[in-house]
Amino acid sequence: MGNAKIIVKDTNLYYGDYHALKDISIDIYEKAVTALIGPSGCGKSTFLRCLNRMNDLIPNVKIMGEIQIAGVDLYEYDVILLRKKVGMVFQKPNPFPMSIYENVAYGPRIHGIKSKAVLDDIVEKSLREAALWDEVKDRLKYNALGLSGGQQQRLCIARTIAVEPEVLLMDEPTSALDPASTMKIEDLMENLKKQYTVIIVTHNMQQAGRISDYTAFFLNGEIIEYDRTEKLFYKPKDKRTEDYITGRFG
Repeated sequence: MGNAKIIVKDTNLYYGDYHALKDISIDIYEKAVTALIGPSGCGKSTFLRCLNRMNDLIPNVKIMGEIQIAGVDLYEYDVILLRKKVGMVFQKPNPFPMSIYENVAYGPRIHGIKSKAVLDDIVEKSLREAALWDEVKDRLKYNALGLSGGQQQRLCIARTIAVEPEVLLMDEPTSALDPASTMKIEDLMENLKKQYTVIIVTHNMQQAGRISDYTAFFLNGEIIEYDRTEKLFYKPKDKRTEDYITGRFG
């Protein structure tokens, strides 16, 4: 196993009286893809949102336990810097209603980069990393909302990596996409993990099997099992993991 980029210890989360995450402890390794699988409502997206403090925006949320990112307690980070370090890509592509160029340049501008030459370089590099440059390089001034769904999602990935995060959170990033676009994003993950720690929530078991190095199986707010993906899929230790993976429930 590699170096732990994120260390989570005994983390519990309540929405009011509802106990949504129960005693979550997990080490997430850097420069690898970790998939979070499990039935709907089992806590995987809630857990993902803990890692960039998006649950803090929800009223009546109580979070206890310890989460460290790169050796620093999550709550010691300024939240804006935390979200620069820990980028997020959502289920539905959500480009800003502005040009393709401005979508990618938006984050670096907020963080104080003014030089057009530097921004040009960042935009090209980010779009290349998101495997989108060749498709859009001649229409960077066009409105991003004119792109196809799959292109919009890759643009959102480019926008996220433009601020040079260390961690990429992806919440079912292909569930709204067609199979061809899904394949492009899956291929992209192979390259992204060379530079980033990637955590993906997916409903698609085959996808988890194809793209992830590690998999955590969530059920009723708990992590039932966590291991290298091939071990978890082919030699699960827990009967519940086996039942879920073989489709007996879900």
